[in-house]
Amino acid sequence: MQEYINKANTLIEALPYIRSFYGKTIVIKYGGNAMVNEELKKKVIQDISLMKLVGMRPVITHGGGPVINRVLEKVNKKPEFIEGLRVTDEETMEIVEMVLSGKVNKEIVTNIEKQGLTAVGISGKDGNIFTARKKLINGKDVGFIGEIEAVDTSLIEILIDKDFIPVIAPIGKDMAGNTYNINADYAASAIAGALQSEKLVFLTDIEGVLKDVNEPSSRISHITLSEVDELVKDGTISGGMIPKINCCAESVKNGVKTVHILDGRLEHSLLLEIFTDKGIGTMIHKD
Repeated sequence: MQEYINKANTLIEALPYIRSFYGKTIVIKYGGNAMVNEELKKKVIQDISLMKLVGMRPVITHGGGPVINRVLEKVNKKPEFIEGLRVTDEETMEIVEMVLSGKVNKEIVTNIEKQGLTAVGISGKDGNIFTARKKLINGKDVGFIGEIEAVDTSLIEILIDKDFIPVIAPIGKDMAGNTYNINADYAASAIAGALQSEKLVFLTDIEGVLKDVNEPSSRISHITLSEVDELVKDGTISGGMIPKINCCAESVKNGVKTVHILDGRLEHSLLLEIFTDKGIGTMIHKD
């Protein structure tokens, strides 16, 4: 009997959060091991489905690096990265678009629809969602890496209003029609800011921001905008975590109420963060 009482208490704990976030837009950047491990894939889609069914308005953006790497290896192309960004020549760009807009995007849509919901897979090229330009790295042209100049949310909002879950691949184009590969974190941040979403959630392979990278229990639960620069200066946030935390801070500055960095390797991490009192990741918010 106690097991059932505990389940009921869990539902009661979630009730104020369900009420608070009803009708609110939540942007989820889906990436990391949660996109590779089959059991975790199922749990993430279940979480997003439950969010939708209790009245939230989820929008998904996604990466797909491991799948892209596997396809590149099949055509004997070695993946190259500069400052964490994929070097993207013309052939690689074709493969990236095929994988992200095709295989990965449609697999997510299919998994959502297995839950009895409706989803639509699109890329940032559709409806001119992302107007992009070539991104130079240290002044060097490294191919079709793009940075976002403008975001048009018209198509996304139509899909949400028609009760679809939008699933967006991070591909954009410029005014001349050239296609660009856009970092999925930046794409999620841009969409969340343009939609003025309630939350932006990054599913990653880390527990959150840690005071000590060797100690998972040192997770920092809350970070304000003013603390971000301090944590970078003192080395608490370093390396590949810096661009991610900068994305988070930029999103909050652009109107997103809270940004969350979650460990997507943990089953039902989305539900644990959004529907419980303690949460399990790091939340970035205004001072």
